[in-house]
Amino acid sequence: MNLKSYVAMIAMAVGFAAPASAQSVISAGRAIHIEIRGVPQEEVARVNGDYTVSDSGLISMPFIGNVRAAGLSATALGASIAEAYRSAQIYNNPNVQVQSDSLSTQQKLMVHIGGQVRRTGPVDFVPGLTIYQAIQSAGGPTEFGAMNRVELLREGRIKTLDLRQTQMKGFTLLKDDTITVPEKNPFGN
Repeated sequence: MNLKSYVAMIAMAVGFAAPASAQSVISAGRAIHIEIRGVPQEEVARVNGDYTVSDSGLISMPFIGNVRAAGLSATALGASIAEAYRSAQIYNNPNVQVQSDSLSTQQKLMVHIGGQVRRTGPVDFVPGLTIYQAIQSAGGPTEFGAMNRVELLREGRIKTLDLRQTQMKGFTLLKDDTITVPEKNPFGN
């Protein structure tokens, strides 16, 4: 067994030896912060930063591609990333720190709701959130809200949805979507 393998085994053992209650498990859709020490100075800005765990549970790391993050603790993910860089012979001795528990390092995933709802403003986003669920989370429409002309703003484009139709209520949102429930016109629409 060479020295690299021995160090990797120790790092992984230390990561798995931490009590399960000491760290939460990383889940899909979560934002994490990664810092890697022991890399060339010109690559620090490229590898250090905030990463979002995809719906499939992966993060995309520079030079090594996708790494499984969901289901791991921050310590175990750090050890996994370090081993991937060593195995690929990109970095000899990376020291990977993953922060996933601190609110200051996590991005809050939100959708935004305005117009004729009882509580305008941001609503927590979770994968699978539907437009109808988001509006209900904002207290539902007011008596003046036109549910047949709900506007969804996504990536600079507006889509109008008729939420009186059952199939439209299941329209799935993406993080940072903006929903507006317009006011009814004089005819009640």
